[in-house]
Amino acid sequence: MDRHRHVDKVAIVTGAGNGIGRATALRLAHEGARVIGCDVNAPALEETRAMFAADGLHASLVIADITREVDVEMLVAAAGGRVDILANVAGVMDHFIPLGELDDATWNHVLDVNLVGVMRLTRAVLPVMEAGGGGAIVNVSSEAAIGAGCAGAAYTTSKHAVIGLTEHVAYFYGPKLIRANAVLPGAVETAIGTTATPRSEWAMERAMMAMATMPPAAEPDQIATVISWLASDEASNVNGACVTADGGWAAA
Repeated sequence: MDRHRHVDKVAIVTGAGNGIGRATALRLAHEGARVIGCDVNAPALEETRAMFAADGLHASLVIADITREVDVEMLVAAAGGRVDILANVAGVMDHFIPLGELDDATWNHVLDVNLVGVMRLTRAVLPVMEAGGGGAIVNVSSEAAIGAGCAGAAYTTSKHAVIGLTEHVAYFYGPKLIRANAVLPGAVETAIGTTATPRSEWAMERAMMAMATMPPAAEPDQIATVISWLASDEASNVNGACVTADGGWAAA
């Protein structure tokens, strides 16, 4: 861990209440950044706050729903007019529901969190980053963005779309010194919640075929390490990249 990597930088991290988001918030803070973290889960966010305190760190941790424009505005305002790093980590699963069994409520909720929220927060920070001379955006996509066997229709679609959004930002805003990259984790030890509970026995049987070669689940900090590097000046020539962090699953 490079404790000087992000000194004097301001970072927004979504999903900071657990898993990859929490690990990313802690790592960026350990590496010198001023962190603004958010989550919709208040008790989980308090656990994160306790971890920061135990490590002698401070962060602005706020309850915010990235699907709500008013919360996005509040989150950006909490950064105080400067954002150097945006880590779009928050996400939900979709119960492995295949398209033929998919209900509109699940589709809308998963797309709202995994894609629309990413779009809204990125859209909000772009002018702030541009005014500050640039910045780095790291979106957490998924192994599901390069295949179809490890989630349901809504999650798979949302994570494919995150890749498109990442590449769009990279191409159009690269000349403004704003980089955008995506991390594609495989299985990770996270508390993503009840949305990972299968509802379709048939779809889960199909998914298990794709998961037969899946390596052991990673620890959240293994993914946070990749996010931190992509957000750093060390990765200054990396823009529009999709970095798999799946233990070699995609190579199987």
